[in-house]
Amino acid sequence: MFDRLEIRVLPPVPRFAAQLRFWVNGEDVIEGAVYEGGRGPFAADVLPAGRPSLLRATSEARRLELGEPACTGGCCGYLSVVVQRFGDLVQWSDWEAPHAPASPPPEFHFDPSQYDAEVARAEADRWWQVHA
Repeated sequence: MFDRLEIRVLPPVPRFAAQLRFWVNGEDVIEGAVYEGGRGPFAADVLPAGRPSLLRATSEARRLELGEPACTGGCCGYLSVVVQRFGDLVQWSDWEAPHAPASPPPEFHFDPSQYDAEVARAEADRWWQVHA
């Protein structure tokens, strides 16, 4: 059975630009690993206009920063994961979590068509740029 990805863009707030949150199987991966007050990456960094998203999975492994604690990643470290496509599977693995009592998330395995469709949907939905 495959895991299910949902990408949500949170609106900008006075201190931060619009940021991403990643829900897998109904759970907020970032909050679970960096706790309340932590944040996801800025939407503009991960979903750049006119270029493919860094979230697109290819056969080449790529480490992505997906979150940081409230004290910043420079202080306690970032939540990062290796994203890679293996034929009929997209895998998130080799998590690195900030220095905290929480453990990193488990390895996730996504159906490539669901994963690609969710990334494409997030790339196309640019509502947050209006508020930037």
